[in-house]
Amino acid sequence: MRSVRIGIVGLGNVGSGTLRLLRRNVDQIERKLGFPLEVSAVCSRSVHTKPGDAVALHPTAFRTTSWNELVTRPDVDIVAELVGGTTVAKDIIESALTAGKPVVTANKELLADHGAELWKQFRERGVTLGLEASVAGGIPVLTALRDGIAGDSIDAMIGILNGTSNYILTEVERTGAPFDQVLGEAQALGYAEADPSADIDGYDARSKLAILAALAFGERVRPEQIPVEGIRRIRTIDFAYAGRLGHTIRLLATARRESEGLRLAVRPALVDKSAILASVTGSYNALWVHGQGGDTFYYGRGAGPEPTGVAVVSDLMAAARTLRKPNGQPAPPFAHMSLDDHTPVSSGTEERQFFLRFRVRDRPGILAGLAAILAEQGVSIEAVLQEPHFDKSDLPFVVTLEPAKRHALEAALEVMRGLDFLVDDPLALPIEPTLTAS
Repeated sequence: MRSVRIGIVGLGNVGSGTLRLLRRNVDQIERKLGFPLEVSAVCSRSVHTKPGDAVALHPTAFRTTSWNELVTRPDVDIVAELVGGTTVAKDIIESALTAGKPVVTANKELLADHGAELWKQFRERGVTLGLEASVAGGIPVLTALRDGIAGDSIDAMIGILNGTSNYILTEVERTGAPFDQVLGEAQALGYAEADPSADIDGYDARSKLAILAALAFGERVRPEQIPVEGIRRIRTIDFAYAGRLGHTIRLLATARRESEGLRLAVRPALVDKSAILASVTGSYNALWVHGQGGDTFYYGRGAGPEPTGVAVVSDLMAAARTLRKPNGQPAPPFAHMSLDDHTPVSSGTEERQFFLRFRVRDRPGILAGLAAILAEQGVSIEAVLQEPHFDKSDLPFVVTLEPAKRHALEAALEVMRGLDFLVDDPLALPIEPTLTAS
């Protein structure tokens, strides 16, 4: 039977991993599909000068530096866009749509910004759009939400969606090394980019949460509608105090359906050590989903050439099946036939227990002064923790709070920032309530 022919644009880590998997698993793929997948064309700026070992595995594939040439070739049935970014990638996808060709992409930024409008265009043209590799590449979470638990009504979803940040946090906790040192090690290992901002400032996880929210809740969420806070201020002392409370710290992407609406956020938070997400270490990703049917949990490598390549190849196989059997009705890529506009819920109305870490130049009356500022906003202290033997000129201690509205806490923190005994601004972390049971 004639093969379905693939054109791959972008030969970086994900593109190369995809090429290797397509060659290594060629027989297994054909057995599952009933026909072969063939790489008929590849494209990158250096495909002629530095094609790489993965390209050599497909010696008959046409090589070009022009993505437009690849997209319009008659021997390309499906286009895999693996270049990243939101400009050229969007042009590639829209050109493939104009040519009536299915597209597979791993582009979380583009899908978070333009996924709903792209899907509408693909739907109107009757062409498939595969996006499994865009979120937690090694874990089929989108397929699970779209198909596996499609019959459930989801109430809450909490995930560790950035492997770089999770690696840094767990290494700081495990080794006690300074944050900047562990970040450098992550860069040396290839877990973090030279500019790590997207990872450690939470923007990567925010894009992924926007995509997940569309599938789980049927809402069109713009990334900028999601409050975000990164992990730059987390230190070893924070893990020491969190440990005394029976918790650890993770960068969490959270979504909860509440009476006010859908509440979304990406923030570092304290997680009870008995909770399943607390056991997610290193560069792994995980997603916990709570619905009317109970809890489900998804875990695995969130990034890397092969885990993400598996998701790309799986989407290529699904698109190939649709080409061969066009009368089938696959589930829409965002799980819903249409998406409602998301109305953000004010983060100030969120009520949580909080962990406040202070660094102060010690002197009498500090705790009383801080307690008075909190009391003015109606916020009560639950407990005070202070490890002994610290430098009195830079003394860290922690206050845990009774449940309080975030807007009240923020008002108190704004007053505190002007206090002359603070070495730096207080660090406020929510204590995650949903995951206290294992």
